[in-house]
Order: sequence, then C-alpha cells, then structure tokens
Amino acid sequence: MRVEIRDLWKRYPGTWALRGVSLTVETGRVLGVLGENGCGKSTFFRILSGLTRPSKGTISLDGLPVGVETKRRVAFLPEVDSFYDWMRVMEQLEFLSAFYPGWDIEKSRELLNFMELPEGQKIGTLSRGQKGRLKVVAAFSWPSDLVLMDEPFAGIDPPSRRRILQGLFNEFRFDAQTMFLTSHLVTEIEAFIEDLVFMKAGEIVLSGNMDQVREEQGKSLEEIFETVAY
Repeated sequence: MRVEIRDLWKRYPGTWALRGVSLTVETGRVLGVLGENGCGKSTFFRILSGLTRPSKGTISLDGLPVGVETKRRVAFLPEVDSFYDWMRVMEQLEFLSAFYPGWDIEKSRELLNFMELPEGQKIGTLSRGQKGRLKVVAAFSWPSDLVLMDEPFAGIDPPSRRRILQGLFNEFRFDAQTMFLTSHLVTEIEAFIEDLVFMKAGEIVLSGNMDQVREEQGKSLEEIFETVAY
C-alpha cells in the first residue's frame, strides 16, 4: 500500500499533537517511526487507521482517503492491547475474524504454533510477552496491506522480542505490504526497517533511507535517536 500524507495536523485541547506532517512511503517499505513518548507517534497511527480524525491535512492510502474502504486493509496493533481476558486464545481470534475479510483461521493456528501460544489458554493468564506475540498472530492472520505496529516490544522479555521480530520477518509480504513500526528499542528493529522518520513535538525533524541517514550522520541508529529525541 502506498501512503501519501500532506500537511497533517491534529489538535487536542491545549496542545498540537501533530504539526504539519508530510510523508510518502511506497508499497513494500518498512518505516521506523521513532521519537520519545508524547512526540505524536500514537496519534499519527490512530489517524492512519481511521480511529482518529485529523484537524487538517490529507492522507491517501493507495489513492483512497482514510475511511471504510481503507479500514478493511489496515492492521493496527496499538501498544495497549484490546483483548478480552475471559476469552481463550482461539476464541479471541475467531471473534476478530468476523471483522476482517479474508481472515485465515488455519493461518492463525500456524502462527500460534510458531509463537508457542496454546489455543485453549485464557487471555487473562497470558504474560505480557505472550500477549505481544498474540498481537502479531492477529496482524498476519488476514491479508492487510498496511501494518501499523505501535511499540510491539514495550515491556516484553528478550525471548519474546526475538520471537516477535522473527514473526515479522517471516510473515511480512515485502512485495505487497507496507509497515510502520515504532519502538524505543531501536537496536532490535535496526536490521528490519528500511526508512525512518524521527518525530519531536508533533513534527518530523529527520527522515530518509536508514543507511543513508546513518552514513550522513556518522552515527549508529541508537546514537541518532538519543541526539534527536533528547
């Protein structure tokens, strides 16, 4: 999915969460959206997913404005999950399948096996790392065109982070999908992302191809993050 954003602004009472964000990302790219807490990343993702309306500006997803048609093609995994603790793992996935066309239950089972998640376990008994892995299962059980992953590694143990990252590598369709990924653990995602934007106070302050940015700055991605964010 090709994403084109022009002069995007979002105001909440007393503050601007986004200030004139403009960006174009071609189909098949993996974009790292980096910045400290409160810089506007989550608001940006909520607008792209259609959950929040911008104050002004335009967004085009494969030539379509954000709306009913694009919601069917966008997988959004927020930092705070919305699973039901009383459901069992497979019950939760079956419930979600009713909302997304093309959901493949057999694919769900295949991914659960890869993520080492038991179908019959109750959501409420899962660890944070297990819930993080379940988000990846949900994201790739149907053929979305844009995947938005907001802090998928937050508070998750290293073994689960490695499992999640491997799942992203295995399941992402580089020829057809586009992914936006946020994380404070920049060293973990450095090998996966191709392009990046750094946000600060609702604005993009640095962007480009990751290898080119590192070469121009003469620093590692983590060093650039610390310089720009703080």
